[in-house]
Amino acid sequence: MISPDIIQKAHQRIRPYIRRTPVMLSDGDFCNHDTPVSLKLELFQHTGSFKPRGAFNNLLSRTVPEAGVTAASGGNHGAAVAFAAARLGHKARIFVPEVSSAAKQAKIRNAGAELVVAGAHYADALALCEAYQQESGALAVHAYDAAETIAGQGTVAVEWLDQAGPLDTLLVAVGGGGLISGILAACGNQCQVVAVEPEGSACLSRAMAAGKPVNVENNSVAIDSLGAKSIGCLPYQICRDLLSASVTVPDAAIIAAQKAIWNKFQIVTEAGGATALAALMHGTYCPKPGERVGVLLCGANADLQHLL
Repeated sequence: MISPDIIQKAHQRIRPYIRRTPVMLSDGDFCNHDTPVSLKLELFQHTGSFKPRGAFNNLLSRTVPEAGVTAASGGNHGAAVAFAAARLGHKARIFVPEVSSAAKQAKIRNAGAELVVAGAHYADALALCEAYQQESGALAVHAYDAAETIAGQGTVAVEWLDQAGPLDTLLVAVGGGGLISGILAACGNQCQVVAVEPEGSACLSRAMAAGKPVNVENNSVAIDSLGAKSIGCLPYQICRDLLSASVTVPDAAIIAAQKAIWNKFQIVTEAGGATALAALMHGTYCPKPGERVGVLLCGANADLQHLL
């Protein structure tokens, strides 16, 4: 298992390469909550999401061959791997599905990586990436189902709890499970962690009900960041043992949360980045009186014409 000590070591390893993103207290009225909510603004991380944490931890703790690195992604992970590879002097080939947003594809290209857009869904891009890795010998950096990725993503919790002080509950959006499993491993018993998924893309909820990872259909506005077909095997094991609760939210609530963040703070979030907040605003997660709640805003890579 991935211990808090492993995540602390990952944090020390990647600190020179990542941003220490800010935490902001929002008044409770914003979320129909009686106390201020701690918002971790991880959408201000390099490339606009939490993903560089896992990308840098992979590239700094593993041997990168001459063939460079490769990754499959809905967009954010690919942008992060491309950014980390460029920073560390490696070439990269990134595979994304056709549902990947233009904003995310542009970030991958701008980082200097070779971009391959193919397949209808993330699973299709992953199959192409795996074939390329076998052919080329490049280092494959998995978006969520790898210990190095999970440990890197867990460093966001190390920062957050240091900045915000004691919190009772953290709300975290879930795609393939790398972020929430890293946060669970980092937090231990310091607070409860609640998983939030779109109703149309809920691979963790389905896995918890089935007692194992299962394939799901994906149909959500957040599909380009929370569109994994199945929860990762390692994230599932960590969530099975440590997760406090799992909830789902409708697309309408996600869109409302995106617009609320813009209207109140003039901060742009992508749909996946606003999903955790949607659980509070929609009433899917109802805190107890005085409960100290933290919400992770994890991604900013939205196509603005769909938001404003």
